[in-house]
Amino acid sequence: MIDSQLIKVARGEQPADLLFTNANVVNVFTGEVERGNVAVCGDHIAGVGNYQQAKQVIDLDGKYLAPGLINGHTHLESSMLDVGQYARAVVPHGTLTVVTDLHEIANVCGLEGMRYVLDRVRRLPLELFLMAPSCVPATNLETAGAQISAEDIRRVLRWRQCIGLGEVMNFPGVLNADPQMLSKIAHAAGKVADGHAPGVTGNDLNAYVAAGIRSDHESVTLEEARQKLAKGMYVMIREGSSEKNLEALLPLVTDKTYKRCLFVVDDRSCVDLLSDGDIDAVVRKAVRLGLEPIRALQMATINAAEHFRLEQLGAIAPGYLANLIVLSDLSEFRVESAYYHGRLVARGGDALFSAGGRGRGGLNNTVRIKPFSAEALTLVPSGETEHVIEIVPGQIITQRRQEKVKIQNGLVVPDIDRDILKLVVVERHEATGNVGVGLVRGFGLKRGALASSIAHDSHNIVAVGTSDEDIIAAVREIERLQGGLIVTDGGRVVASLALPIAGLLSDEPLEKVVAGLESVEQATVGLGTSLTSPFATLSFVALPVIPELRLTDLGLVDVGEFRLIK
Repeated sequence: MIDSQLIKVARGEQPADLLFTNANVVNVFTGEVERGNVAVCGDHIAGVGNYQQAKQVIDLDGKYLAPGLINGHTHLESSMLDVGQYARAVVPHGTLTVVTDLHEIANVCGLEGMRYVLDRVRRLPLELFLMAPSCVPATNLETAGAQISAEDIRRVLRWRQCIGLGEVMNFPGVLNADPQMLSKIAHAAGKVADGHAPGVTGNDLNAYVAAGIRSDHESVTLEEARQKLAKGMYVMIREGSSEKNLEALLPLVTDKTYKRCLFVVDDRSCVDLLSDGDIDAVVRKAVRLGLEPIRALQMATINAAEHFRLEQLGAIAPGYLANLIVLSDLSEFRVESAYYHGRLVARGGDALFSAGGRGRGGLNNTVRIKPFSAEALTLVPSGETEHVIEIVPGQIITQRRQEKVKIQNGLVVPDIDRDILKLVVVERHEATGNVGVGLVRGFGLKRGALASSIAHDSHNIVAVGTSDEDIIAAVREIERLQGGLIVTDGGRVVASLALPIAGLLSDEPLEKVVAGLESVEQATVGLGTSLTSPFATLSFVALPVIPELRLTDLGLVDVGEFRLIK
């Protein structure tokens, strides 16, 4: 029902509840800055103009008033923060809307995990829109903790918070017209269906788009992004903690194309959120790289809103929700204060709302491992050379290598001098006893091991190390903590961060989680790694929907051929 009070305030017949005066209002529709006053009635903006009367007046004295930022594709679980602490991290940076498919927690706990997040976010000053997770599990080449069927998708799409279908990672399933995959897409008819198609071009891209998929966040090269844009897709330009594509893709943004481009982070660590920010950090970097500030803001607000059909978000205009941020300088883009539904919720980098108490619900005790010995980690040579997963710094793609390896007592062992280390994935949902063993290059460890219960997207335990002893010690500590990030050396634990909520999230405050993550990452430096985010990198080596070579609990996966090769 249309609010009659809103109309009266808009006409100037009644005083506003809140009035921002002397504001430089950023108009994302025209790309201009307008000097004026902004009247707010209840949760909504009544108008922009020469308003004078209000119950509360805030004189901005020439500061900029802009729409709250929209993160159009993110996995909040990758922050390792419980929902309230995630809001504490992003809201002070101006992110007042997030679009997420929650497929990380869904791969562990199914619909129960999704409901956990949605229930807790209702009490927070953050718009959270759900995209029904299309790929739980992502593939049949791994063991997940849950399955979400086409019928489940049909039900989730009816949830009030659900606005579309989440990233369709199983692009081979689409290209091969898999009935189950196509059924999920069909259920989302009339809503947005997001894509995930790394390296898909040409006729395969035609087929993928023809299935009804309208966006992609996985472009690494400018030419790939151009093809996707030309086929009618929105191009999500991603700049996360371990996936950094902004610099390569920014030349795509021109006066002709910018409306089909938007900024996302995909995965961003709690350390980066606290120290650098969220979408605001992407805007700042884009401006440093030469993008005009208002254009950057449009890509962080109205473009996302229009893609996802969020009609009351993304702009400062009559009838829009009063989700607003205040800045002194558009180029520096430091958010001074944030307003959610017309209420001050953050100022000076601090959240002014309660994050709620600790909450696990039924999402603890999710790490179930069948006992195993060092024998399960043995790697028998298959010939003169072996497959090696090569890490690409700053990207989540990997390269497939064939290398001569070090043999001792008839078994393949880590070759520390050549940075060829043992990689292990241990199934942790059903205690099947599945253990995948392979080789990886790029971590640079000289001793010890790292292990994590965050391993996209099925989130089995993934570990890399210089010895079986250290790998086993790390995996066992994860089991004891019921999830976490672990560093071992000489068979003992030297650093850890517990993640007891689904093995993905901490139940501690933001600052404590950040300190814990910094501690484990600092410990990895002592073992020899030069990677900026070693645990973020480790979390992706088990993801069999990103080229070229991956390891799951079932074995080595050739992503291009979408099959197990060992």
